[in-house]
Amino acid sequence: MRRQISESNGIYFITFTCARWLPLFQVTNGHQLVYDWFNYLTANGNYIVGYVIMPEHAHTIIAFRQSSKSINTIIGNGKRFMAYGLVDLLKQINSKDTLLQLSSWVNDTDKKRKKQHEVFEPSFDKKECYTTDFILQKLDYIHLNPCRYKIPLADKPEDYLHSSAKYYLTGEQGIYTVTHYAALQDIDLTAPL
Repeated sequence: MRRQISESNGIYFITFTCARWLPLFQVTNGHQLVYDWFNYLTANGNYIVGYVIMPEHAHTIIAFRQSSKSINTIIGNGKRFMAYGLVDLLKQINSKDTLLQLSSWVNDTDKKRKKQHEVFEPSFDKKECYTTDFILQKLDYIHLNPCRYKIPLADKPEDYLHSSAKYYLTGEQGIYTVTHYAALQDIDLTAPL
């Protein structure tokens, strides 16, 4: 059963996963889709605090501004946007077997609503970050993810390209510019834009 999440602002640790843990971000080189979604979020007053994009899942810490949309809706819309992009990339690289696999995983209810591919797991994980210690714990977890992967993707966290580790460990922004968690102390996430 899908859990409804009604909160509309705050700092959250979010994880979403490709369907059946397929490494779709890796095989499509689809990382830019996550960055494009981040751009959408920041254009709407939200802040990306930290992230890592792994072959088959992504972790991020997002500071959500007060919104008429629930976090559940915001994440669902983001996953839908990325899903269309990943399917397009799979078509471009002619990955017919993967596309057939994703089609076969669509349940009957979703088929009736014209859904063609199950690109992500239906739910996502979220944990509210109430304290700085919790944010730091989650940033460490995110940044160490590539080094602890079944076949490590980097020797040091700051060497993994699709992560905010470089910024937090060296002070130099990586591919995507993040907002330092300490800067959020001066931002009222409940204030309208």
